[in-house]
Amino acid sequence: MTADALIRTPLTELTGVDHPIVQTGMGWVAGARLVSATARAGALGLLASATMSLDELEKAILEVKERTDRPFGVNLRADAGDAPKRVELLIRHQVKVASFALAPKQELIARLKDNGIVVMPSVGAARHAEKVAAWGADMVMVQGGEGGGHTGAVPSSLLLPAVLDAVDIPVVAGGGFFDGRGLAAALAYGAAGIGMGTRFLLTSDSAVPQAIKEKYLTFGLDGTIVTRKADGMPHRLLRTEFVDGLETEGVLHRTLGTARRTVSFKKMSGLGWLGLIADGRRMKSSSDRSWSQMILAANTPMLLKAGLVEGDTSAGMLASGQVVGMIDDLPSCDELIDRIVTEAVTRLVQLDSQRVDRTPVQH
Repeated sequence: MTADALIRTPLTELTGVDHPIVQTGMGWVAGARLVSATARAGALGLLASATMSLDELEKAILEVKERTDRPFGVNLRADAGDAPKRVELLIRHQVKVASFALAPKQELIARLKDNGIVVMPSVGAARHAEKVAAWGADMVMVQGGEGGGHTGAVPSSLLLPAVLDAVDIPVVAGGGFFDGRGLAAALAYGAAGIGMGTRFLLTSDSAVPQAIKEKYLTFGLDGTIVTRKADGMPHRLLRTEFVDGLETEGVLHRTLGTARRTVSFKKMSGLGWLGLIADGRRMKSSSDRSWSQMILAANTPMLLKAGLVEGDTSAGMLASGQVVGMIDDLPSCDELIDRIVTEAVTRLVQLDSQRVDRTPVQH
């Protein structure tokens, strides 16, 4: 990428990355391998810590630092019982960015900012952006309904301008972005950059099994579904036979499956039963989900692991944005980012050349 093809925005200025592109913190996907490849390519990679124990997170941070000296970030669960410990871990290792899937407490934002860490919560509504901006967040990422995983109902084309109108901090656009046209469009709206999940999952640097990545490439624009049957919250997933089964199976069958997966998640996370219950209570207090839905939420980590790590689509879920239907290759992060920025620059130059002629029309 040549110097004159760089796009400078508040995102690049705040974080120190070369390009206004964020690789989002996808559970089981955004590990050290993908994040370091993203960082080396000049974009902002985010480690997904929700599926890592505290020790695993520290190991992942150190591995990224061994692979690259470029800036990167960590995505945190604001409602996790050990969130303050994870914040201290980021401070100790001088991680550049802390992102959050839910609004972090005001004191956590202050602690991070006091130590020079950029705070970027994700939001799904203008009012959420207003709240975290008032608490001192440096920027926010919006995720439109096109996005994969937990998502809302408002498309990016409406959510983005609503949030831009509501706050005066930089806004990163997520949900439905995969190429240079999308980056140029987001910048035209006034965004500071774009966030992408599915597009980064489908790269050669992603640790997702090759067979699973190739399976993603077979899906069209109608290949995803938003369901509440996995964990009680709207979740955009690929339309696999397993997900179709979730939609049709009875409550008893689903509850028994949830109990088995809760035991598995307990072993994997290192949480004791008291810790797991305490986490559930915190999640319950920060959402309007019922206790039955909170029990279903125990499904998510292990179901995603089965599909994205173990490659077992018969017993696991595959989170995906609608953009899966627009993707047909598996480039490296370096190739992908170069391609996106080059195309965006070309589009922006073309738009700049289409100046409005204000000469009065003669009749």
